[in-house]
Amino acid sequence: MVINKDIAIKTAELLLQIKAIKLQPQEPFTWASGWRSPIYCDNRVTLSYPTIRNFLREQLSNQIEELYGKPDVIAGVATGAIGIGMLVADYLNLPFVYVRPEAKKHGRQNQIEGHLEAGQSVVVIEDLISTGKSSLNAVNALKESGATVKGMLALFSYGFEFAQENFEKHDLNLHTLSDYNHLILQAQNTGHFSVQEIELLKSWRKDPSAWTGK
Repeated sequence: MVINKDIAIKTAELLLQIKAIKLQPQEPFTWASGWRSPIYCDNRVTLSYPTIRNFLREQLSNQIEELYGKPDVIAGVATGAIGIGMLVADYLNLPFVYVRPEAKKHGRQNQIEGHLEAGQSVVVIEDLISTGKSSLNAVNALKESGATVKGMLALFSYGFEFAQENFEKHDLNLHTLSDYNHLILQAQNTGHFSVQEIELLKSWRKDPSAWTGK
């Protein structure tokens, strides 16, 4: 859920500006899953732009304090959210950990890297919400370690209904700075896309697995 519509539009504008999000309705991307998609998102690009990463860091931090007060720990989901999660933890002067997709096969065999004690409260940072599978996997690892997960904040979400259902089923609060709906609004505002292209962008979200771009 987006909290602030103005921030959502501004975030979408910045992500498009630095090509962290690329829109190609006429020349779709092919995801690893095989889906055809008019959008490709790599929010790690934001780390290369100090002014933009600082804006995102401050907005995430402000929303964390507004929603939850200060947790004991900030956790980032590896690998995409390690950078932005660390920036948020630094801004809030809080400890930071990150969560791997699975435990390492060697050494201490950690899935959670950093110091985390049972009973500590945690807010999880994500860079992108797609299906929600990797995000919820990280949350489960934190809970299994004894942490109390207050919620999750992400930079951007595609807004898939099945992802939202996954979060609701796991009783996890999810908030995002921006999402696909606000991205489309910003794409329209730029005037760079035709009416037909905007309709293609809208149609993708209705049935992404079957979308062909035609």
